[in-house]
Amino acid sequence: MTRPTDGADGEPRPIRVLVVEDDPVAADAHQLYVGRVPGFEVAGVAHSRVEAGRVLERTDIDLILLDLYLPDGHGLHLLRSLRAAGHHADVIAVTSARDLTVVREGVSLGVVQYVLKPFAFATLRDRLSRYAEFRAAAGEASGQDEVDRALGALRAPQPASLPKGLSGPTLESVTRALRDAREGLTATEAAAGLGISRITARRYLEHLVGAGQAGRSPQYGQVGRPELQYRWIVSTR
Repeated sequence: MTRPTDGADGEPRPIRVLVVEDDPVAADAHQLYVGRVPGFEVAGVAHSRVEAGRVLERTDIDLILLDLYLPDGHGLHLLRSLRAAGHHADVIAVTSARDLTVVREGVSLGVVQYVLKPFAFATLRDRLSRYAEFRAAAGEASGQDEVDRALGALRAPQPASLPKGLSGPTLESVTRALRDAREGLTATEAAAGLGISRITARRYLEHLVGAGQAGRSPQYGQVGRPELQYRWIVSTR
């Protein structure tokens, strides 16, 4: 298969992405993530079904990064109406929904990938890169193996690797604790609540900061050095 060229200079044009996310902080984070992946550009941001429809009416969109829980209806309802109106953009669902019935319905409507919240930049980068590989395939396949490879790029993403010494279950526990803490957490508080060492808790919290999912600021007490307070900044609804 050969890679298509779309630009006037013979180079592929960027894949144009519409971010649909009602939470402004999460929308900003997703927009930032997409902008960091070569070959992609954010062509629009919408915070509701209505806004998404307006953007699609006036903007050429290749891929929709779609939150399934929107203030004016379910994301799949939006997708169903878009298909009925003749819009053929592919969709990556970004959601905390784990209902496999919803997943199956989404696939039938053109959802090519699901990214479960919370996620790090590396996870979305992996999905976007695989989507770009799938999209770049063009021409006539030489046989079954080539068809399987094209589909495999899209359907068989590898789990994003964590830095050495970090584990997925512990990261999920720290993420959940931080997300549920309205006033944020210090490493000491996270360690006490999860039964891990303060050093370990801080490593995971710093990982979330580096992934753009948490922020930190010094917390000043009455005595001693200030301790860092971590706060969740990416919506997981």
